[in-house]
Amino acid sequence: MTGTAQVGGRDGGELDGFHVGRVPEEAGEVVSDFASEWEDVKFASRVWERAVEDGHRVDLRVHVLRGDRLTTLVQVREFLAEYHERDSAEWPLAEFGRGEGVGLAGGGEAFWLVRPGLAVDVLVDVERFDVEASIEVACSIAELPHG
Repeated sequence: MTGTAQVGGRDGGELDGFHVGRVPEEAGEVVSDFASEWEDVKFASRVWERAVEDGHRVDLRVHVLRGDRLTTLVQVREFLAEYHERDSAEWPLAEFGRGEGVGLAGGGEAFWLVRPGLAVDVLVDVERFDVEASIEVACSIAELPHG
């Protein structure tokens, strides 16, 4: 999967030094940005959601993660497992190609280490999108050139 196909998608805009090149067309139109911090890791997050009968439902989340503890892909995995309250040893993930590097994906989530201290995490609602959608969005995300 190359992640370059734009069929059925729309531009996701810029988020904390990255361009989200493809958002599934079916993702909600309500877009919100958030900044937070957990366990010394700063999150810049963008959420796409849609109105449902009892409120709103999140279809897609993109997080840019910055923190000294994110030095390897394994450490990113451990951090996200802790953050999502999962058992890392039982979290089924497979590698996917990310440019010259590799990321991990499974269950509607795809993440990779950009460089030590910087990672990106993509999550899709697996009840709405197939599990490959997170990889498609992840492969469309590019770091913006430094100005």
